[in-house]
Amino acid sequence: MIWETLGSVLIGLAVAYGGVRLLPERLPARPVVLITGAVAALFGGLLTYTVVGSGYPFATLLGALVMGVALLSLLIRPAGRVRRSAAA
Repeated sequence: MIWETLGSVLIGLAVAYGGVRLLPERLPARPVVLITGAVAALFGGLLTYTVVGSGYPFATLLGALVMGVALLSLLIRPAGRVRRSAAA
C-alpha cells in the first residue's frame, strides 16, 4: 500500500507539473495546481484501491492518473476570455 500511495502522489505531481508547463496562462497559481494534482491522484488511488483490492497495483496507479487528470481539468480556464471588473 505504501508504494501505491507514493506512486499516486508522484503521478499527481507529474501530471500537474506537465499541465503547468503546457498551459501556464490557463491555470491558476502553480502551488494550487501542484497541490490539487497530488491530492486528486492520492484520492483516486485510494478510491481505486478500495474498489479493486490490494492485488492490483497497476489498476490503483491507473485510477490515480485518471482522477488526477479529471480534477486538474476542472481548473483550466477558457481561452481568450477577457476579465472585466464589476464596475464596468
